Amino acid sequence: MKDDFQKACPPTQKFSDPDVTAKGEPRAEVALTRPQTLWFNTGTLCNIACANCYIESSPTNDRLAYITADEVEDYLDQLDQREWPVREIGFTGGEPFMNPQMIEMARRCLARGYEVLILTNAMRPMMRKTVQAGLRALQRDFGDRMSLRISVDHWSQELHDTERGADSFKRTIEGMIWLRDQGIAMSVAGRTVWGESDVESRAGYARLFARHGFDIDARDPAATVLFPEMDEQVDVPEITTACWGILDKSPDAVMCASSRMVVKRRGAAAPAVLACTLLPYDARFELGTTLAEAERPVKLNHPHCAKFCVLGGASCSA
Repeated sequence: MKDDFQKACPPTQKFSDPDVTAKGEPRAEVALTRPQTLWFNTGTLCNIACANCYIESSPTNDRLAYITADEVEDYLDQLDQREWPVREIGFTGGEPFMNPQMIEMARRCLARGYEVLILTNAMRPMMRKTVQAGLRALQRDFGDRMSLRISVDHWSQELHDTERGADSFKRTIEGMIWLRDQGIAMSVAGRTVWGESDVESRAGYARLFARHGFDIDARDPAATVLFPEMDEQVDVPEITTACWGILDKSPDAVMCASSRMVVKRRGAAAPAVLACTLLPYDARFELGTTLAEAERPVKLNHPHCAKFCVLGGASCSA
């Protein structure tokens, strides 16, 4: 099937026109047909600098500023006004627990009935006493409607630390043990760049989870999410309207059919709504400052649209 797709969508000069591909064919677009997740980027500051962070988070990158609890609540009000059937609020970074209002933001979302997913490395920012106290309170008050997705790039310390730095694996496992002991729900996000098959990777994670008593299913793609590397220089086909039929895939299955992300750019007067969690800096995917503006379709005019979402079938939601 993919051979037919490559022939129909061969590589030339690409991703320059929002409406047509380099071959002059109509570019595929995705409508917001079933909004389920609203993401908030809490800010790009992070306690570590990973070797291949797609958003270039680090202890010095503040291109995306800390979003506030009041700004989050404004978008929760907009969800009510627009009647989006969102069930989940996701928080990503950077490292979300570096944002001093992370616990309050989660509380406001949970109090309004949403499920909350927080993406974290479970390292020192999460292990501060004030954050631990906040997480215990959220677990007590809202139980299993909150979960944390932990970045564990590989099931082995050696390869995880290759990506994230010396002793990062040890510190992440310590954080996960603390979460386990609090009864806080966890999932894991890993990478597929290590030359292992899916079966081998999941077997390795299963051994890790069993060793530490983590209640995480390594075989479940929603509980152990394995992401492909996102390299914008890799040659990928453009997605035309004809490609849906070639791939036998519905545009409703692509991530931007079901989610949007809110970011606050450094120096900006207000947050902005983006089409995708993977493209925080690309102005072509900024849809406006309100959810109403963000309801318009998204042109699949980026390599990530092809490799990660359409061909890879990935999703950031739970």
